Amino acid sequence: MATLEIHDLHVSVEAENGPREILKGVDLTIKQGETHAVMGPNGSGKSTLAYSLAGHPKYTVTGGTVTLDGEDVLEMSVDERARAGVFLAMQYPVEVPGVSVSNFLRTSATAVRGEAPKLRTWVKEVKSAMEQLQMDPAFAERNVNEGFSGGEKKRHEILQLELLKPKIAILDETDSGLDVDALRIVSEGVNRVRGTGEVGTLLITHYTRILRYIKPDFVHVFANGRIAESGGAELADVLENEGYDKYVKGGASA
Repeated sequence: MATLEIHDLHVSVEAENGPREILKGVDLTIKQGETHAVMGPNGSGKSTLAYSLAGHPKYTVTGGTVTLDGEDVLEMSVDERARAGVFLAMQYPVEVPGVSVSNFLRTSATAVRGEAPKLRTWVKEVKSAMEQLQMDPAFAERNVNEGFSGGEKKRHEILQLELLKPKIAILDETDSGLDVDALRIVSEGVNRVRGTGEVGTLLITHYTRILRYIKPDFVHVFANGRIAESGGAELADVLENEGYDKYVKGGASA
C-alpha cells in the first residue's frame, strides 16, 4: 500500500523583503485508498502545499521531510515525482501551444508506465475515458488547454488522472470555476479513480460543495501555514456553518 508521509514541512517563497515562510510545520500521512480533504481560507498555504509536493521551483523547502513508500520525494525532480506516482491537478491548468491532447496524454503515459501503450488499446482507453467525462472526441486533436473553457480544462485534468493512474493524486481546487453540471461530471471522474482503491487523494478546496459528491475519509483545516484541526467528514459541515475565523484569529494548531 502506497503511503505519502509529510513530516514537519516548512516552505518559503522569495518576497520583496527576503524569504517569507508559508508552510510552518505540516504533518500529514495519506495512504493509498484514502481521501483527505484540506480546507481553509485564502492565503493559508493550501496551494503552496500542493505545489511543493509536486516540486514547483518557486517554493523552497527549508525543513521537514516528504516520503513516498519510504523514498525521499524532496530529492526527486518534478518528472521523477510524476513517475513515482505523484499527480497534481492544478487550480489553473496551463496552455501548451503546439502539443495536441492526444500526443500529450500518450507521451505522459509512456513516461509513467515505462513503455509506450499499445496504440489500439490506448485509443480505446482514451475514448472510453473521454466519453465518461462527456468530452467531445475532437478535443484529442486540439492543443493542450488552448481555448478550453474552465470546465473543459478541469475535465482534461481528470482525464489525465484516469489514464495515468497515480499512487497519490493532489487535486488543487478542482471545483474552482465549475458550474453544477461540470462539478458533477468531474467529481464522478474522481470517484471512479477512488473506487479502484489504488490511489490516495489529497483534495484541496475552500468550499464544501465538492464534498457533497466526493466523500472524504478525513478533513483537515489549514490555517496560518499548518494543519489546525483534523477530523472526519462531519468537520466539513462544521466549517460550512462556522467558517474559519476561530482558526485564523486563534492561531490554533494541531
